[in-house]
Amino acid sequence: MAASPTSFSGFEVLFSTLQNAADAESTLNVLNILDELLSAGTDNRIDYMIRKGGSEALLNALVNNGCGLSPNYRILLPILYLLAKVGHKDCRIGKKAEEAGAVLLILNLLKNNIQHAKRAAACLLVIQVFATSVSTANLIGSNQGQDVIYKLMPRYTTKNLQTIKASVNAFAALLCSNANICSAVAKGYMVRLLQLYEDWHSKDTEHSAIEIRHALLRCLHKMTHSALGRRTFVSQGGLRLLYHTTQTCLLNKCVESLVEPSVQLMRKCLPKTPLPLTSDHSAYSFPLPGRQYTVCGEAAVSDGSNAEIVEEEEEEEGCQEAASIDYDEDLETDLNKLCLCPEPDRPKELLPQYSRLCPEVLHDFQELDSSSERSSPSSSSSSNDDTGLYNNVALQKKRWSTEVLSKTEKGTPAQAKSAAAILKAKDFDSRNGILNTSSEVGGKREMRGEVKLCPTNDDQDNQEGRSSSYNCAMIDKLIDRHGVFIPYHKPIMYRAAAIKTKSIPGFNILAFPDFWGHVPPPGNEPMAPRKPSVQRQKVFEDIQRFLNTDDMVNQTVFDLEDDSSPDRPDSLRFFSRFECGNLRKAVQVRRYEYDLILNADANCCQHTQWFYFEVSNMVPGVPYRFNVINCEKSNSQFNYGMQPVLYSVRDALNGQPHWLRSGTEICYFRNHFCPVRGSRKTTFYTLTFTITFKNNEDVCYLAYHYPYTYSTLRTHLNLLHRSIDPAKVFFRQQILAATLAGNACPIVTITACPPSKSYKDIHQLRNRPCIVLTSRVHPGESNASWVMKGTLEFLCSSDPVATALRESFIFKIIPILNPDGVINGMNRCDLNKEDLNRQWCKPDPVLCPTIYHTKGLLYYLNSIGRTPLVFCDYHGHSRKKNVFLYGCSVKETLWQSGSAVDTAGLKEDPGYRTIAKALDRIAPAFSFNSCNYMVEKSRSSTARVVVWREMGVLRSYTMESTFNGFDQGIYKGLQTGVGELEEMGLKFCHSLLSLTKDTRVLYGRKLINHVNLDPNILDHKSHNCFEDDEPPCAEDIEYSTECPGLQGSDMESDINRCMANTDEDDNVTAITQMSLRL
Repeated sequence: MAASPTSFSGFEVLFSTLQNAADAESTLNVLNILDELLSAGTDNRIDYMIRKGGSEALLNALVNNGCGLSPNYRILLPILYLLAKVGHKDCRIGKKAEEAGAVLLILNLLKNNIQHAKRAAACLLVIQVFATSVSTANLIGSNQGQDVIYKLMPRYTTKNLQTIKASVNAFAALLCSNANICSAVAKGYMVRLLQLYEDWHSKDTEHSAIEIRHALLRCLHKMTHSALGRRTFVSQGGLRLLYHTTQTCLLNKCVESLVEPSVQLMRKCLPKTPLPLTSDHSAYSFPLPGRQYTVCGEAAVSDGSNAEIVEEEEEEEGCQEAASIDYDEDLETDLNKLCLCPEPDRPKELLPQYSRLCPEVLHDFQELDSSSERSSPSSSSSSNDDTGLYNNVALQKKRWSTEVLSKTEKGTPAQAKSAAAILKAKDFDSRNGILNTSSEVGGKREMRGEVKLCPTNDDQDNQEGRSSSYNCAMIDKLIDRHGVFIPYHKPIMYRAAAIKTKSIPGFNILAFPDFWGHVPPPGNEPMAPRKPSVQRQKVFEDIQRFLNTDDMVNQTVFDLEDDSSPDRPDSLRFFSRFECGNLRKAVQVRRYEYDLILNADANCCQHTQWFYFEVSNMVPGVPYRFNVINCEKSNSQFNYGMQPVLYSVRDALNGQPHWLRSGTEICYFRNHFCPVRGSRKTTFYTLTFTITFKNNEDVCYLAYHYPYTYSTLRTHLNLLHRSIDPAKVFFRQQILAATLAGNACPIVTITACPPSKSYKDIHQLRNRPCIVLTSRVHPGESNASWVMKGTLEFLCSSDPVATALRESFIFKIIPILNPDGVINGMNRCDLNKEDLNRQWCKPDPVLCPTIYHTKGLLYYLNSIGRTPLVFCDYHGHSRKKNVFLYGCSVKETLWQSGSAVDTAGLKEDPGYRTIAKALDRIAPAFSFNSCNYMVEKSRSSTARVVVWREMGVLRSYTMESTFNGFDQGIYKGLQTGVGELEEMGLKFCHSLLSLTKDTRVLYGRKLINHVNLDPNILDHKSHNCFEDDEPPCAEDIEYSTECPGLQGSDMESDINRCMANTDEDDNVTAITQMSLRL
């Protein structure tokens, strides 16, 4: 409630009377009135009092009444209590106290009242308030303030607890400055505080001094702000002490409030441990054209301790600074930048080359003259053009050679059939080489050079001639015996596609899940419940590593850069040298625990999130703990119910080829690891999960998300092409560009063939609006490929909605924009060590060929008057649930940013929301509320913003799909699977019906029935979900630099308790007893 003008003038009169009172009674009366006003009022009244000079008045009263040889404590005590009450709300109280000369005065008063508990407590409260200013804390510290206060911090006692608590809190307050911290460490206070804490912990059996124990932890937190303090804490046994005291606290709920501060302190003080690598740089390097190869992040770091202190403090400050950045500051507020279209990044003369990527315009549809040709699967309307990748790959099985186990190198086809019958899951361990491709024609594939589009007949003959009939018969028999039908997947064709895929290390092993295939498991998979305090338990286990080394193994069992790692019979075996694989190193730290280190993106030393590796030699029924210790993102959906995925070879051979969500005791938190060299500001996080394997002699694969390889795409496109009716579907594969490594980036054109060659039908086809869809610019976002798979299969289907869409639009689809990144198991970048989705403003034609030519195609379409009606780039999102769109809107950006620009006169087509509204009605996985149409400065070079700004595409989107699951509608509480992702690709196609100009198509009853407007889907209530981001994690992901507060304990409560406390009198004997020192 706002104070009235009368009360305002009353405050001023009181302050004047307080400073000019001639007798003690007048002063006491004024102090009593002020105390009653503040006690009955709110913080607003204190704030107003501060604005009217209340702090200065109280400081002057303190100086006037405290300077004499025999101060009147009947007056001083109320002044001190009021000053503490008001001062802790005044951010400038320390400076004001210095100017008034009150700082050294209060310190002298404390020195003179060591033997008087109540007076000392009042002085300590004021010192605690003054020390909120660093300069004031330094002034007190330089005048032996810490030494004086420490004398009031005794061993365990049951007397004068309020004074002891005030002294510990005041000591902690002085540690706000680096000078006082260094002084305290140098004087040995770290050791004494640890001894004090141990004494109070062991003797406070009735738990009456929890606040004092908490305050001691605050002191330890403050002293460990410096690297020297942390080292001293560890060297003096602080970790071991806190570990044992915390285990005791966990057994009693009364002292549970001390657990979290202790855990945070231990996490902060665990010594920084460099990753066990030879270099921070990726194990994969690729020479870039026109650039001298350099290793990033390898600058030497000084060995000096001072440098370490500075760097580690900078790290903490950097983290806090990054966390404080306001999202609104990133919004673009310059109306010119939002509205004006930049000049093209290339001459118009270069654009005609992209006419080849519009085959539907150039095609003459001669096959329409012959019904027999219309039914031919090799009809040119659906085949690849001369630059296609896959036109000579047969659908039927081919013999192919493999490098087999030495024990089965020789034999007849009959023997092979028998061998296949007894082939077990363990035989598919990658080291056994059953799925080895190195014996194929051409030997080890070259990394550089032109893309070989397809094998010649001679190549195929040679390949057939070199095949091992024994192995062919064995694999063929295995497929016949154990294979299951997987739509649009054939193992033999996958292998044929993989042989032509170029990787940096020259992969020659196929991962079994990619070769064999995957089908969604029956039923949905719910999100994993989070076990209470699971992160705390994992942190304790990590601290135990440091304290007790007896049970540590610490043996490297897999190293991507070193094949000499011995196979230990009592350890798991790992492997990741296959397409899309990512695991750089595996270290067995305990009998059933492994640290896993991911490989950074090629040519750089960061972007670690995606993992995909093989594991074998497991013992069934035993829980294995896996720790991925070099994750980089500050939070993850693994903290909110997400699980990694697991594939069992044994289950696949038994007819269950499923990627399943697996893992328990999952959490994601900041750890104590640091880079080997380079920037010390890098912060690593641990993803930890426990897997209990169920099968004996199995080979399993673990991945961040459902893998989708480049070779899978090639196989999928080939089979899609074979599946369509060429008389109805125009399907054309072409090469958009060759990547840096020499892989082809395919582009697919899909539309409906014209009913006839009449001018009207051909004209209608060539004037259909274009829709451009792209995906997988970030290699680690494999969920985007599964959504694209759903889109491709639907558009090629005979579904009436798909037919209507093909007749209404021409689809230009680039399923993988970053083939090299996908192939080499990267997470974010391309081989040029750049995020390709930040290169759209001015893409380099040599270093970013796929982005350069995709943008060139869009320029070309724009130049011939066929600007795409929709552009959508499919992505995956690691921090949110559901599926949602990011679009672009001038008005919404200006509104959100609070810009002064008057938007009333701005005209903007609201059609950018059409697709989102349609998806909200028909797609159960979609969240309308999570959609965002703001244009951020940091996203100005992304596909979404550049296509909107430079090409004028109103509906330019990024569609984000969760890695985790859903928190709304019929899928609420479920993790996403490939089925839901493919369904989302289908539903996106359904939403495009809302854009057709033919109302007969939009409102046709037949089509509406096929869209499946289920009432349960319509009621998924995304509009009622107003929280876009996840709530705070149940446990702190970061370790706090400050001590977590104690509930129910604050400055005002302490002041009131000290004022009301009659036990702490001026009894000299009690104080003397309290002053017994360590």
